[in-house]
Amino acid sequence: MIKLILLSDFTESFAYKILKGVLEYSRRHEAWVVSRMPPSYRERNGVAGVLEWAKFWEADAILGRFENEEEALAYRNAGMVVFAQDYKERFSRVPSLSSDYIATGRMAAQFFVQKGYTSFAFVGYRDAFWSKERCMGFQHFLEEAGYGNNLSIYEGQSIDDVWFYEMPNLVAFLKNLPHGTAVFACDDNQGSRLTEICKVNDIKIPIQLAILGVDNDETVCSLSDPPLSSILLDVEQTAHDVAMQIAELLNGTLTDATDVVGKPIKVVERISTDIITTDDPHVRVALKYIHEHATTEISVEDVLKQVPLCRRQFEKRFREATHLSVYKYILELRIARFAQALLLSEGNVKDIATDLGFLNYKSLSRQFKLITGLSPLRYREQNKNVLNE
Repeated sequence: MIKLILLSDFTESFAYKILKGVLEYSRRHEAWVVSRMPPSYRERNGVAGVLEWAKFWEADAILGRFENEEEALAYRNAGMVVFAQDYKERFSRVPSLSSDYIATGRMAAQFFVQKGYTSFAFVGYRDAFWSKERCMGFQHFLEEAGYGNNLSIYEGQSIDDVWFYEMPNLVAFLKNLPHGTAVFACDDNQGSRLTEICKVNDIKIPIQLAILGVDNDETVCSLSDPPLSSILLDVEQTAHDVAMQIAELLNGTLTDATDVVGKPIKVVERISTDIITTDDPHVRVALKYIHEHATTEISVEDVLKQVPLCRRQFEKRFREATHLSVYKYILELRIARFAQALLLSEGNVKDIATDLGFLNYKSLSRQFKLITGLSPLRYREQNKNVLNE
């Protein structure tokens, strides 16, 4: 049986994804026991305290978010197999569970460029190398696409201050961005914080700023207001491959471990980016109106009143910009807002629908299932379970 200490921040889903990948390897090969240790344990007891626990528990290996490489080497010198979870700095003498941060930044930039954005911003940490590399990938893609001069960067926050941060400078940064800026946040924590700041300061998302995070933390993303779009990473497979190396090192079939580098998989889009940017001024007016009234019952006729075009001409221009009819765009957006409300409220499903202007529940339920694949009640049950895991 292999005994592993997982020293990670279990307030985030990232740590649980690592745990899931490790246990998936265990189920297929040999029994593992994992001791989940939060960083606060090390802060209270020091590295010596972790080593004391490891000796008492007879730990074989440790996978952790280490403050520096010297800490990681201390565990190795105590006889454990050591893998680092990328945190502040890149290690050269200890293998890491890592990710292709450059590729993640490039995926974010490509996503925004394909949606038609021409103004961009990045918000990250000043002292985390993975944040800086995501920024590099984002910037490099924009330069290649001809938008290198249209990028604003904010890296004023330390990763140590993630929950206790005075933000006047960040507020000023966001307020000075042009309307219609695509903002790439280095992770979901930053992205969720940006949605909170924007709400307090009456910066409308996604009309004025579109925001994209990284990690696809279901709880953080779903409970952000509006729900946060995010890049999904293959963390579980990466952790599975780390576990395989740990087992091979302990079994003597591997002599030297190497970094295991995961890849970004895709953008999971939610409301924080669910608007198309366009040079057509009339379509922009229509999109603004639709998003501002998405929680009320609006019709195509209501939208047409906002623009000086005949219906046929406007529908053509709207479809060219969004690849959807006006009716379909309104419906999908309102369904997305209804889906959000289902997760944020414990109220009766039909009452929630009525509050959002859906007067025909049977029709709504049918349309909801066509779009999401689930009934409203089943959608709530399934996603509530995800949020509570």
